[in-house]
Formats: sequence, C-alpha cells, structure tokens
Amino acid sequence: MMFDPASSGMQIIDVDEISRYIEDLFKSDPLLENVWVRGEVSNARRSANGHWYFTLKSAKSQLRCALFKNTLPIIQHRPADGDMVITNGRIGSYPTFGTYQLYVDQIIDAGEGLLQLQLQQLREKLEKEGLFDESRKRPIPEHPRHIAVVTSPSGSVWHDIQDVLKRRYPLGELLLAPAIVQGDTAPASIISALESVNADGRADVVIIARGGGSIEDLWAFNDERVVRAIFGSSIPVVSAIGHETDFTLADFVADKRAPTPSAAAELVAPHIREYVQHLRSAADTLIASMSQRFAAERADVHGLHQRLARFDPKWSLQQERMRVDRLADQLFRSLDIRKQRERERMRSFEQQLNLLNPRTLLARGYALVTDPTTGNRIPGIAGVRTGDSLKLDFHDGSASVTVNDVTSSTDEETS
Repeated sequence: MMFDPASSGMQIIDVDEISRYIEDLFKSDPLLENVWVRGEVSNARRSANGHWYFTLKSAKSQLRCALFKNTLPIIQHRPADGDMVITNGRIGSYPTFGTYQLYVDQIIDAGEGLLQLQLQQLREKLEKEGLFDESRKRPIPEHPRHIAVVTSPSGSVWHDIQDVLKRRYPLGELLLAPAIVQGDTAPASIISALESVNADGRADVVIIARGGGSIEDLWAFNDERVVRAIFGSSIPVVSAIGHETDFTLADFVADKRAPTPSAAAELVAPHIREYVQHLRSAADTLIASMSQRFAAERADVHGLHQRLARFDPKWSLQQERMRVDRLADQLFRSLDIRKQRERERMRSFEQQLNLLNPRTLLARGYALVTDPTTGNRIPGIAGVRTGDSLKLDFHDGSASVTVNDVTSSTDEETS
C-alpha cells in the first residue's frame, strides 16, 4: 500500500513557498540586513551585463557575493582574487539555485581600511553625542600666563614649542606634562597628563602635541578615552597632532586645532612685539579717555558753580511755596465742582427712584389687585370671576372686596 502524505494531514509546501519563507527569515533579522564581513576574495569575475560576482573565503567557510553595477560608482575597492577585504551589505537568499549570498554595497581594504572604518564609526558616534559641536568650544586666552604642553619630553616637538615661545612670548611660563604619545600605553599616559594639568590649575591653555607619522602612529589620539578626556578638560585645549594633512578625533574635540606643534605655539601666544604694541595702544587709549573724562568733569563742575551762583536757595523756596499754594487752590476748586456734580447726580437718582416707586403710582388713584388666597397679582380681567374675593392694596391701606359683575373691554366695544 502506497503512503499518501495528504491523507495523513501533513502540510505540503511547494518550492516557491519555502523559498519565499526563507527569504522572509533573512529580511526579518536586523543583523543580516546591514552586516560587515571580512574575508579573502576568490573567483572574482565580471558578468556580461556589468555585475561582479566573487566568493569570500576564510579558513573553513565560503560566502558567495554579488556586486551590482549600479553600486560600482561608490565602491572604494574593486574585488580581485587574493585581496583581504571588508565588505558591507545584506544577506539574502538566491532562490534560483537555492543558496544564500551577500549583496554588496561597499568594499574596503582589510588593513588600513579597517582602521578607517573603526575611526569613522567612532567619529559618528561621538558626533551624535555632541562632543564635536562648535557651540561648546571655548576661546583661547589672548595673553596666557601659563601654557601647559602634553607631549613626549624627549621628542623634537617639546623643543620646537620651547624655541617658538622663547622667541615670541617670553612672558609666558611653560608647564610640561610628560606623556607617551605612541603605542598601546599612550592613551592612558595622555589622559593622566591632561588630568594632572587640570588638577594643578595654573594653566590658562593646554597644547596636546605630537610629530607626524602613519595612521597607526597617531592612533592614540583617536582613542575614545582620550577624546572624552579632552572634552572633559576644564582648561581650553589646542590640538597639534602630526602634520597639516593629518587629522585625528582629538582635533575635532579640541577647542582649537593647529596644523603643527610650532603653529600651536604661535596660536596660543602673541608675538612680544604685538603684545608691546597692544600695551602702548591701550595706554594711549587710556590717557585719551582720562583726558576726555577730566575735561567733561571740569565742565560739569563749572556749570554747577554757575547754577549755584545764579539761583539763591531762599528764592527757590519762595517759588515752591507759591506753586504749592496755587496747586492747593486748584485742588479745592476741583473738589467743590466735584461735590456739586455729585449732588446733582444724587438728586437725579432720587427723582428716578420716586417715579419708579410703586407707592407713588398707587397715590395717583391706582390699586394693586391680588388673590388673597395665593397672594398672586391679578394683572387683568381674564383672571376674575363673579363671586371672587379680591384684595385691593392702596397707597395708604388695603381692602377686601367681592366681585359682583365682570365686564371686559372687549364686551364694552361690542355693545
């Protein structure tokens, strides 16, 4: 007897359905939607329609890759057999052959390219946190008394900075904070030196400096811990790392970047000639300002003297007394007029109240008719029946009456 899967209640899925299901699984995983993969390129070939296909190999595994031609303009590195690369893209299925592959968006060298990738990712992270915002950067003091330098004491950088400041600005005092500026121990050493400068408290500005080198030589100044230490410094920081074309994350977080250590020394302090000229200019400005102030004060004193001689205090007092008497007369007249107006207004209100007083109206011969049982007013003949008992209120008393006859104005007009 042949086994029938359908009759046993088993779910049967065709190939297209299972392929779509597997593709949905790939798409539902965020990691596979944007993944960086490192490996060696093999079997790289370009198809007739311009797409690239290759395989990434490691010691035990392989991953097929597809690079479409519309992505080629932004690719930094074209795949070549034997290259160690880092690729970025998404993992998806290829239903035609029942396999999965990496759809590539970017390819970079695995050597220096990896460092650049790490650097870019860290830069984007710190930039989002606001560490590089221009709005938080502080100005460099124009005439610092103490200048701290975080650098290697044995390198040429320290001697170059000393020479520049000795020549340009002998008034400033240099404070050396020795640090290791290259290698695995450099980040901790740089941070310790910067913290010691802040703890000392004398420095008006800090220069963090190092000579030129490769990206690996300068890597300590891309360390996240060093960047955050510069960000947290209570003293303005000038970075001078490498040559003019070298950039590190320390340059972005520092309050000011100098292209070279010597340029940093020139940046933090003016030339002594400029300083002397500034002092002379300030002195000239101060003397001119004092002369103008003395002249103005002298003119004010002379004017006050003339006013005192021209006005006798007794005469001024007499004038004020006359002015007070005049104001008092005006006030009393104003009060009299106000009282007269108020009296007239009160009389007018009294007349209006008398006209509206019901007793006044009743005194003219009118009476207020009410139902003695309910106390309700009877406004017209429609509310009266023969035999009704009514109460009549006059201005000087009241009377009870019985209705003998009822005649409306309508009946009179008809008759």
